[in-house]
Amino acid sequence: MNILKHRFNGKRAGAMLYPKKEIVKRYAKYPILTADDMPFTCSGIYNSGVVRFKGKYLMLCRVESIDISNYFIPAISEDGYHFKVSKKPISLPRDEEFKKYTEEMIYDPRITEIDGVYYICFAAHSSYGVRIGMLKTKDFEKFNSWGFISEPDNRNGVLFPEKINGLYARLDRPILPDDHGDIWISYSPDLVFWGKSRCVFKRGMHGHWYWKKIGAGAVPFKTKKGWLEIWHGVHVMAGYQYVYHLGAMLLDLRDPAEIVARAQAPILSPREQYERVGLTSNVVFTSGAIFEEDGEVKIYYGGADTVQCVATARLDDLVQACFDR
Repeated sequence: MNILKHRFNGKRAGAMLYPKKEIVKRYAKYPILTADDMPFTCSGIYNSGVVRFKGKYLMLCRVESIDISNYFIPAISEDGYHFKVSKKPISLPRDEEFKKYTEEMIYDPRITEIDGVYYICFAAHSSYGVRIGMLKTKDFEKFNSWGFISEPDNRNGVLFPEKINGLYARLDRPILPDDHGDIWISYSPDLVFWGKSRCVFKRGMHGHWYWKKIGAGAVPFKTKKGWLEIWHGVHVMAGYQYVYHLGAMLLDLRDPAEIVARAQAPILSPREQYERVGLTSNVVFTSGAIFEEDGEVKIYYGGADTVQCVATARLDDLVQACFDR
C-alpha cells in the first residue's frame, strides 16, 4: 500500500493543510431528484445507481415509501441532470429465496455493464443479516435474480466492468463488530462462487476522516494509471453522529488489491444544507459515476439520505488528486 506524504505548496505540511482547490463541483441547481419527483408519497430518495443505457443516463433510484417499503424505480435523462422518473417501480423476483433475504429492505444499488448485460449489486437486509444480492437485466424492463453473492454480513458490493486475469472482480465491505469495516476484493469465475479474498484498504486510525468505516462507491473507471475508485469514508462526531465523505484512490490494473495512490483528503464532504440535514444528517454517498468523452466525470451521490445530487470533476484532476491531495 502506497502511503503518501501530505504536501502544501510543494512543502511538507501538517494533516490539516491542503491546497484550496475544488476539484469536485456541485451542480448549481442543487438536488436533481427529491421526494416530490417520485410517483407516490415517500420519505425521500436514497443512494441510487447510474449507468449509460442506449445513449442516455439511467438512474435506478432507491426509494422508501412512508410505510417503510423499499423500491427501485428507473429514471431517464438526456443530459445527466434532468431526470424523468418512471411511473412505477421495477418488478422484483417473486421466488421464496429472494423474499426471504430481502424481507426488511434493499438499498445502495450499483450498476455494472459487461458485454451488454447489466448487473445490479445491492444490499439486502433481513432477519438473517445483510448480504449482497445481484439482479441481471438487458433492457431494464425484465429483471432476473442472480442470487446472493456474499455471506452475511457484507455490503457495498461493486462489480468491476471487465474480467481481471480471467476472473470477475468485486469490491465489498464485510461488517466488523461495532459497525466498523474495511474494503476487500474477491474474485469469481462465474459470478456465483467467490473467493481469493484480500483486504484492499483498511480504515484509518481514530481521528482520521475515515476511521469508523469505509466502503466502495462507484463502479471503478479504467485509466492509464490504474482503476479509479470513488469510495466513502466515515468518522464519528460527539460519539454518535456519523459523517460520510467521498475519497478517491487508484488500484493497480492487474492486481486491484494493491493501491497505487490515494488522496489523503476527501474530494467531497457534506457542506450544503441538503447534505447536512435530512433523514440521515451529514452524508454524501455515491453509488455511481459516469465518464464522459470530453474527460468530465459526473458523480451521482445521495445527500443526507433524502435527495439525489450530482457533482462534476475532470478525470485528470481526480487521478492527480490521488497523488497530491
